[in-house]
Amino acid sequence: MPFMKQKELAGIRHANKNKGFFMDISLSTWMKVAFVAFMIVGIWKIYAFLPTKELADDDRKEEAEKELLALMLHVIRKHKGNLTSKELFFAIQEDEGFNTKLFWRFNHNRLNQLLKTYYVQNPNTNSILTIYKELETT
Repeated sequence: MPFMKQKELAGIRHANKNKGFFMDISLSTWMKVAFVAFMIVGIWKIYAFLPTKELADDDRKEEAEKELLALMLHVIRKHKGNLTSKELFFAIQEDEGFNTKLFWRFNHNRLNQLLKTYYVQNPNTNSILTIYKELETT
């Protein structure tokens, strides 16, 4: 370029100015626009896949919680409270009232949560045996 004539340089500068609006936007601006566009698409995809309806087999519903609690109390009464937590878990699963389709996610951790909830609601109980003794008095 140092050897070009002034007229040729002026022609090159004039040609660059006529390339249009999109050439005047810097690369960082394009990156910002692309970031915002991809963020909007990402948020929409997350929203689209979030569950909005209740599932038919949701065992976290209040009715299912009550049914599972009643089943747990029934099994404790049936075995006279002489159960460990693990034995209670297997006894609940083997009981004829256990709905395998509804409680397909039932595991030992879920039983522990159910027991702790019962202990909080009934402060005079702190073990499976005390639950049985309370059931016998009522």
